[in-house]
Amino acid sequence: MFYLKYRPHTIAEIDNVKARETIARFLNSNSLPHAFLFIGQKGTGKTSTARILAKSINCEKTRYFNKKFTNIEPCNQCPNCKSIDNDSSPDVVEMDAASNRGIDEIKNLIQNTAFTPMHSHFRVFIIDEAHQITHDGFNVLLKTLEEPPTSVVFILATTNPEKVPPTILSRCVPVNFGLASSVDIKNMLERIIKSEKLSVSSEVLDLISSHSDNSFRDAAKLLQELISQNKLDLEKAQDYIGIRGNNILLTLLDSKTIEDSLRWVQEFTKSGGNIKSLISDLLSQLHKLLMIKNKILDEKTKITLSQQQILRLMKLFNEAYSNLLATPNESIPLEIAIMEYYNVK
Repeated sequence: MFYLKYRPHTIAEIDNVKARETIARFLNSNSLPHAFLFIGQKGTGKTSTARILAKSINCEKTRYFNKKFTNIEPCNQCPNCKSIDNDSSPDVVEMDAASNRGIDEIKNLIQNTAFTPMHSHFRVFIIDEAHQITHDGFNVLLKTLEEPPTSVVFILATTNPEKVPPTILSRCVPVNFGLASSVDIKNMLERIIKSEKLSVSSEVLDLISSHSDNSFRDAAKLLQELISQNKLDLEKAQDYIGIRGNNILLTLLDSKTIEDSLRWVQEFTKSGGNIKSLISDLLSQLHKLLMIKNKILDEKTKITLSQQQILRLMKLFNEAYSNLLATPNESIPLEIAIMEYYNVK
């Protein structure tokens, strides 16, 4: 899988520019925080960055391990770097709080902080989905965060910082990954196609970026799908992702009957169209129409939907998008949205 094969291994390779610059500043400073809180949605590079940070402070050829060096980039060749990359380092412990969230699991983790590093300079504890730790588990963790051993660094990663207790938040240095930007995603995709020695147009890369849910992981997976399906031509990529014809559906909703619109959705689904991508693109098109209606954008359109109709469709499609995970049939939320739109049109 591309997202694993091309996972960044150095600070320079971290695709999230904002996070990369923040981590570099901390590593170049004279005082390394003992606890970090990585905040960001799925696929924004939190875990990969945590591992790179662990390597940077334990690599035998960085300033943290040997004072004769001044650099912070891990060499990826020394035993410490290799063991971290291979998940075999005794000094770097990763835990998924989604399945290890109780007091016993946290107590066991904390007990490990009492041991000095075996081969490295620091013992690093990476806790993914940290917000899922139980109340009692957080209380145990808090005691260690208040007086951490000098040889220990905690990296907590979360998609929901609001669920992390304030007492924990106050003892961690936050690193906000935000959403993966389209520019950063496109740079990552270009890095992959260069390594794979492929020729992919900028338009296709823009298309992938705009339909990756602001996720590096999802973008890499979508690129691999298009390659495996031989859909790297822009038109074929649009067909595969399922956005071709969104203007057709808007035209139908503008002037045709409910039967025409539902029939179009049925044919779209049968032809292999992606409903999630379709709804996402419809919302983008409706937003653009709204900007045109309010003279924010100076463009022409053949769609005659009123502002009230545009707003109603945006609300209905947004709700349909949210309901996709809870339905056994992806077309159902979209069909319901269309029927509700026509019922009050």
